[in-house]
Amino acid sequence: MIRFALMFTAAAALASPAIAGSYSATPVTAPATPRIVGKDIVWSCAGGSCQGSTDYGRSVVICQNLARKAGRLESFTVDGRALGATELAKCNSSAKGGDSAALAKAN
Repeated sequence: MIRFALMFTAAAALASPAIAGSYSATPVTAPATPRIVGKDIVWSCAGGSCQGSTDYGRSVVICQNLARKAGRLESFTVDGRALGATELAKCNSSAKGGDSAALAKAN
């Protein structure tokens, strides 16, 4: 009976849904549309910033996808923590027009 209870508890823990991360970005130029659909995330943009949430965990990939659609980003935060200069430069390298000089400098 104890073995069954342990197995049930372990199975329930593995079946728990992932916790969604909260993302925020400040594009250099305000996006033309208030809603941007990205990879596994929908961004709501207003007042010069964009917010979204997803359980997909690769923050730089999410940042790159937004930069591709919205242009260069001044900042990008994940659950209240800002990306570092190197990660932000990598993100902006995917932006319209790119940021390869900043990426080279950061590396």
